[in-house]
Amino acid sequence: MRALRAGLLAVGAALPVLVLAAAASPAAAHVKWFFENEGYPLRWDLFFRPLPLGFAGGVFLVSFLAALLWRRRGRGILPGPEAFGAGDGARSLFYALVPAILGIHVAVPLLVNGVQGTLFSPDNELPGAWANFIGLAETGVALSLFYGGFTRPAAVVLAGLWFAGIPLVGLQPMLDNVMFLGFAAFFFLAGRGPLSVDRLLFPALEPPARYARLSLPAARIGVGASLAVVAFTEKFANIPLAVDFLRDSGLNFTPHLGVPLSDEVFVLLAGSVELLVGLWLVLGVFVREIVVVAWFPINLTLTLFLWEELIGHLPVYGVMAVLLVWGSGARDEVLWLEGLRERFVPVPKSREVL
Repeated sequence: MRALRAGLLAVGAALPVLVLAAAASPAAAHVKWFFENEGYPLRWDLFFRPLPLGFAGGVFLVSFLAALLWRRRGRGILPGPEAFGAGDGARSLFYALVPAILGIHVAVPLLVNGVQGTLFSPDNELPGAWANFIGLAETGVALSLFYGGFTRPAAVVLAGLWFAGIPLVGLQPMLDNVMFLGFAAFFFLAGRGPLSVDRLLFPALEPPARYARLSLPAARIGVGASLAVVAFTEKFANIPLAVDFLRDSGLNFTPHLGVPLSDEVFVLLAGSVELLVGLWLVLGVFVREIVVVAWFPINLTLTLFLWEELIGHLPVYGVMAVLLVWGSGARDEVLWLEGLRERFVPVPKSREVL
């Protein structure tokens, strides 16, 4: 009962944060994609002040209490597709489509950044000839994931690109984009599924079933970690960057709502939502619920930042769509393996290694 009370307290504590942050949600856009960030080093000295520490500490406390409640309940609050009449067969068919869905969602931003000579996101400009070589590799990985050919070797290359980016553009930009390391793990562990060139022509490249069980958690943790890192590198530990971005873009509209917030509070609220979503995804607690919360801030600025934001967020959209269906229970794991390996074009029996 103590854990249950603590968990309910977590939900109650999170509600006012989320309501207040709804006004600040436009600042959840990736600041560095749209604003020149040279001359804005991380300012941890500004983070270690009462107000930023209070916001971040509150998020960590709420996340800890939510984890206690999740451990007690073992399930979320929102109903899944089974509550709307979806049977096991339909759900396994959906899971069969997941690798193709994620492959396309990851391939598009890789292709766009590859042809532009940037690594993973538009703020990571590659130096000199590296723009050609790394851009070509990104394009190759994108096409591999799109068509599902040589997917697992392409996943290894994708992970290599992430590590290569550390000396080329810096550790911090790669941590901002650590979700691509999560996607590399996903495709290495799961392959590209039944709707792929690999399944038809290169079945020897299929991973064993024991790997596939770890694939969705890898993608979920990668996306969550990216959101949590960006909450610090673009907000909590880089308040001057976020505040100048607000003033340049005019996104702090709270005075027009009659509840004026200072630019710093606006930024801290936006960072709190980003950190909360990231932590809950990493921890795997109330995933369906936090995805619903995240849809609003992630989508609200699309009409302002247009195609660049849409393309950049495609991998996040893909994972969130899957997590809305995923129930995180033992039955979902069974259906995931069934859909991935037995639907449409089954894995050859010689590859059914458990």
